[in-house]
Amino acid sequence: MRVLHTMIRVGDLDRSIRFYTEVLGMRLLRRQDYPDGKFTLAFVGFGPESEQAVIELTYNYGVERYELGSGFGHIALAVEDAHTACARIAARGGTVTRPAGPMKHGSTVIAFVEDPDGYKIELIEKKN
Repeated sequence: MRVLHTMIRVGDLDRSIRFYTEVLGMRLLRRQDYPDGKFTLAFVGFGPESEQAVIELTYNYGVERYELGSGFGHIALAVEDAHTACARIAARGGTVTRPAGPMKHGSTVIAFVEDPDGYKIELIEKKN
């Protein structure tokens, strides 16, 4: 078994695709409209779905906003340098909600950014 994808609901699919591709550097892997079901799915990731877990962005026609709730935490991404990643994300219009620095009670360097719908994305600096 392996993790295939994580699905999140988004209020503006094109805006979300731009964030994940242009700000975070992922690729749009596939997009499919389901007019009878009144939704569209877009899959984004850093590599092919056959090799890596990806994010499924689900847009339900006519729904512009969701309550994020208290159960979902965040999506985590590995980065070479969290400080550089935050600077790059901010320069591309992304929102850094927690600048790069050591995590509380530990030494791992982390940061948090937020996507256009308010989902948190943790950047975890790889240890060399």
